[in-house]
Amino acid sequence: MNSSLEHHPGLRVAVVGATGAVGEVMLEILAQRKFPISEIWALASERSVGTPVNFGRKEIAVDNLADFDFSTVDLALFSAGGSISAEYAPKAVAAGCTVIDNSSHFRRDEHIPLVVPEVNGHVLDDWDAPGIIANPNCSTIQMVVALKPLQEAFGLKRVHVATYQSVSGAGRKAMEELVRQTAAKLSFKDADPDVFERPIAFNVLAHIDTFQDNGFTREEMKMLWESRRLLESPDLALTATAVRVPVLFGHAEAVHIETEKALDMAQVFDLLRNADGVELLDKPEDYATPLTEAAGKDAVYVSRVRQDLHDECGLCLWVVADNIRKGAALNAVQIAERLAPRLAERGADDLSSMSSMM
Repeated sequence: MNSSLEHHPGLRVAVVGATGAVGEVMLEILAQRKFPISEIWALASERSVGTPVNFGRKEIAVDNLADFDFSTVDLALFSAGGSISAEYAPKAVAAGCTVIDNSSHFRRDEHIPLVVPEVNGHVLDDWDAPGIIANPNCSTIQMVVALKPLQEAFGLKRVHVATYQSVSGAGRKAMEELVRQTAAKLSFKDADPDVFERPIAFNVLAHIDTFQDNGFTREEMKMLWESRRLLESPDLALTATAVRVPVLFGHAEAVHIETEKALDMAQVFDLLRNADGVELLDKPEDYATPLTEAAGKDAVYVSRVRQDLHDECGLCLWVVADNIRKGAALNAVQIAERLAPRLAERGADDLSSMSSMM
């Protein structure tokens, strides 16, 4: 966290979807990074009302989203699904609240910023509260964090990416399904799939999200659409294959890029070593894995960095990150940190105006 935030008055914050996997981690990260908070609310559906959730060393009880008055908060972090965001985010903004939304609902709206702070945080420099800011897709976030410094130095002509995405990207029920199916298989039993259309234990599924008319899945198309916006490269050629693997936390990606300029490999390593948000493992044998490096960590891990054997403009990367943290919750909190001084000033101005009217 930017240390200057500690000198700003606390904000009133709500986390929507607080009982979900991402919502729980949002609360954890807000506490860990000492985000300036004066009051905190955990919101979810009526069936979760009263459920305790952790905020640092404290427990707070979940309140009903449907009854919540968003005029009482400055900032709301949403991670409750697209339909919930579609219904409640505009209501929150109308009540004067700023929303950072983790669903896919607003990501393609050109009037709503789509932000990864290390990549295009500057788009928020002229942004004015209240409003909605979209958090990109988890697989896109970690990839563009690794690609941004390379794009700036060498230009970016084309990207090929194959993802190996953990089940936590599909939610808590997906994680429970993997554990249940794994236990069943180890007991020489079968467990019918529910969340996924085919068994996920001891298997890989080349299918994430819905199939589109062009044969790609929506997850694969998201990586194209969002990368073009985030990297401010509307003509970027990107082809993705998104695969679900039997891993609980952490997405991995095999990324091959073609640059506009010939690569200087010493410069490539130097750029990645010093890139914001990147942890470079520069020895071939020290490659990152979701379990041993990424799970529970904030960095985007880059390893297996190799120049293409047949192309001086070709580069291969292995990119790994915790999809729940940097791929969702952390990225949202980093956006909030960037906005916090402005939101605090806005709150102070509102209080001053109210005082002058009394």
